[in-house]
Amino acid sequence: MKSKYIAPILIGAGIGIALYSCGGGIPKSAQAVTNFDSNKYLGKWYEIARLDYKWERDLNNVTAEYSLNEDKTIKVDNKGYNVKKDKWEQSVGKARFVKKDNIGMLKVSFFGPFYSGYNVVAIDPDYKYALVAGESLKYMWILSREKTIPESVKADYLIKAQEIGYNVTDLVWVKQDKAN
Repeated sequence: MKSKYIAPILIGAGIGIALYSCGGGIPKSAQAVTNFDSNKYLGKWYEIARLDYKWERDLNNVTAEYSLNEDKTIKVDNKGYNVKKDKWEQSVGKARFVKKDNIGMLKVSFFGPFYSGYNVVAIDPDYKYALVAGESLKYMWILSREKTIPESVKADYLIKAQEIGYNVTDLVWVKQDKAN
């Protein structure tokens, strides 16, 4: 192989490795749940609240359904009703654990090799309610197995989110008034 090709190949390989391994971050003050049971986490979740960002803007009735892929990654199937476009939208991706599969620290991708942090930072013992932190303080979700969440759980999760550094006054409270 000619030496003029080695540098571009090494640079390309380095970029590829960096893209593959990117994502999976967690806010500095957050800690992912340990003793996490991914099998209990699988299934359908309703989005109760989120910090809004462009991929979910104008969406209500948002759900996330998690299932196991054959390669041990987790299929992520997000659906939501776009109130401005008056139609359902869907986005399917995959998640993989960043460290061990018993730590609620994952990275998720909807766009090829680009991953983003998805960190379960609080979950009840029955896996009915979850607080999820993104890789930065720009992303956060409160999830429930039902279309509502008890006020006591909501209050606990809001306190925890504030302790991590989230501005909870910016949360979008998601309507869950349509079946999907």
